[in-house]
Amino acid sequence: MNKVSIIGYGRFGAMLHALLSKGFEVDVYDKKQINSSDVNEVSLKDALKNETIFIAVPIRDFESLIHEIKNDIQGNKTVIDVCSVKVFPKNVMTQNLSAEIDIIATHPLFGPDSLKDSGSVMTMESVRDSYGRFEFWKNYFDSQNITIEEISAEEHDMMAARSQGLTHFVGRVIDDFGTDQTRIDTEGYKALHKLVNQTCNDSWELFEDIQSYNPYTQKMVSELSESFKKINEILKK
Repeated sequence: MNKVSIIGYGRFGAMLHALLSKGFEVDVYDKKQINSSDVNEVSLKDALKNETIFIAVPIRDFESLIHEIKNDIQGNKTVIDVCSVKVFPKNVMTQNLSAEIDIIATHPLFGPDSLKDSGSVMTMESVRDSYGRFEFWKNYFDSQNITIEEISAEEHDMMAARSQGLTHFVGRVIDDFGTDQTRIDTEGYKALHKLVNQTCNDSWELFEDIQSYNPYTQKMVSELSESFKKINEILKK
């Protein structure tokens, strides 16, 4: 395998391109024109010709894309999604892609602002692996100093609602509240600034999708609201 495809070239797609270009020729398709001489831009039809196809479109566009390509992607192919939620895209792929298409569900727990030389983590689930490519991709990402956690989509979303979902929710709330820097900022307050900068650098679209497409985040938000009320009532007493 020496060539792969990426469908979707937003901020994360661009980072994924840089990551994959270290080991492969990469074809890229995006519905918008890509203005970069470093990217081999191809048609959607040509992007579907490679054995491995990464899908890096926004979560809200994922289902419509799968419906668009499901009749054109055939035989000896592996589709890898990189959505920040996992139950939703896994169900969409298993219900719409033919049984001859292998599926790997991944969530890189890093982005353009948080990818590090070491310490980055990616979750992976082998949904279908008829062609034995799961171990190949697991080893490739491991070679890029990325720690692989093999967990199911359901387990991922339950944990992510309490980690990623909570982090982004709190970051957005604090950003709306406002955190002006002062000359006497504590380390904790500086950490809040860092949280806001990291989460709010991602698009509002991604924030909405993380909250809306994870079936467990609404429960997290409700529990967080109850904790806020509980602590506030204690203070009042």
